[in-house]
Amino acid sequence: MTTTTLTLNDSWLSRRSVFDWVFAVLVLAGGAIAFSRYAASMDYYEKTILIAAVAATISIGWFWRPLRVLAIVVAAASLLAIASYQGDLARADSVFWLKYFLSSQSAILWMSVLFFMSTLFYWIGFFVAGPPQDKNGPLRGQRGHEVPSVGAFFVAGPPQDKNGPPGGQGDTMDLIGSRLAWAAVAMALIGTMVRWYESHQLGPDIGHIPVSNLYEVFVLFCWLTAAFYLYFESRYRTRALGAFVMLVVSAAVGFLLWYTLVRDAQEIQPLVPALQSWWMKLHVPANFIGYGTFSLSAMVAFAYLIKEQAQETRWYKLTPIWLLGVALCFVPVAFRQRAQEAGGSYWVGYALISALIAAGILLGRRRIAARLPANEVLDDVMYKSITVGFAFFTIATVLGALWAADAWGGYWSWDPKETWALIVWLNYAAWLHMRLVKGLRGTVAAWWALGGLAVTTFAFLGVNMFLSGLHSYGTL
Repeated sequence: MTTTTLTLNDSWLSRRSVFDWVFAVLVLAGGAIAFSRYAASMDYYEKTILIAAVAATISIGWFWRPLRVLAIVVAAASLLAIASYQGDLARADSVFWLKYFLSSQSAILWMSVLFFMSTLFYWIGFFVAGPPQDKNGPLRGQRGHEVPSVGAFFVAGPPQDKNGPPGGQGDTMDLIGSRLAWAAVAMALIGTMVRWYESHQLGPDIGHIPVSNLYEVFVLFCWLTAAFYLYFESRYRTRALGAFVMLVVSAAVGFLLWYTLVRDAQEIQPLVPALQSWWMKLHVPANFIGYGTFSLSAMVAFAYLIKEQAQETRWYKLTPIWLLGVALCFVPVAFRQRAQEAGGSYWVGYALISALIAAGILLGRRRIAARLPANEVLDDVMYKSITVGFAFFTIATVLGALWAADAWGGYWSWDPKETWALIVWLNYAAWLHMRLVKGLRGTVAAWWALGGLAVTTFAFLGVNMFLSGLHSYGTL
């Protein structure tokens, strides 16, 4: 048995592998090429963003090494798509790779299918195997094992586990679900990159980063949420949470497909004047890191509550499951007017699938609970998700105020979107305050995090549905 020990003399740079340096060189080369070709059409702020993006990509790739492969695959596929277009978007209907895989619409459809399949395989994994056996040490987080500290999480980064989670965690169905989630993230990023190129081919005044409307930000939400989950999956060497987290991702994909069906939302539209700003490149991604990690924490909280109530024999006492059913049933009601536009069949199918999911969780709660990590791990993932989300949501709120001052002449106007963003911020600020000052843990923390999903969802989507204001760019 070989043991690797890091000493005080081991520098951060000395721990870089050859692949790390190759990755850094490739990213620097890509940034240099982009700068040389497009610097003339970029202002000072956009050049700064490009330089910061290059540095951030290298740093993140070094911090979490699977992202190096993801970045290279996405870049290669995106460049292949751009080369295949040859400046003519009509080739999307004649070139095989574009028509079926690499045009933005094709890639995003593949993303949707892969996320659905990932969710299915994760859930199958709960029912085809018994509770996992942890044979390889403490990181899985069973009771009595060491749970990594917050400091170790942010400073040391994830453990270097070349073989993924321990064998007991990685049964075939879970492993397939994880690989499908990675593939879905890759296709989402390819679709985003290619859509960015396609928008510029429509006209010099149309091209923009694809984070400007509901269709585009739902794609952003899906891959960001999945990517953060995959990090935690690697960090804690457990795939058992994938079934829960992928539920919220699949729900977002379901909305995306419906929205595309009734609104032709996949069509690229010119930006409204207020969005023609470099602020959008910073504000929107930071905002959706918050939305994604808040949603992730809520689904982990849901898993925590299922684990806590698994032994409850009185079915009417299983509050989390019934709340899930009520929430899922609310969606078709909320969209009842729009359902007629799609023949109503879409939301009928949604309601049936939702009922099957709720029934499956109700009947299989004990088996599900047996395969979930220890409560300490669930609590730790919930906390770290909210911590990351709160940090980025705070940054997004500050950036949004600066953008508002630039676009409308005032930092804050109590627009409905701004008001609900403040409510979201205050909710998670209070959660973190109670955690750090009062030691909030367990069931109360889980219920609070789960309730936060309702607040976040309304801020994200409900404002667009029921309210109007300066931020009504993604109307339903």
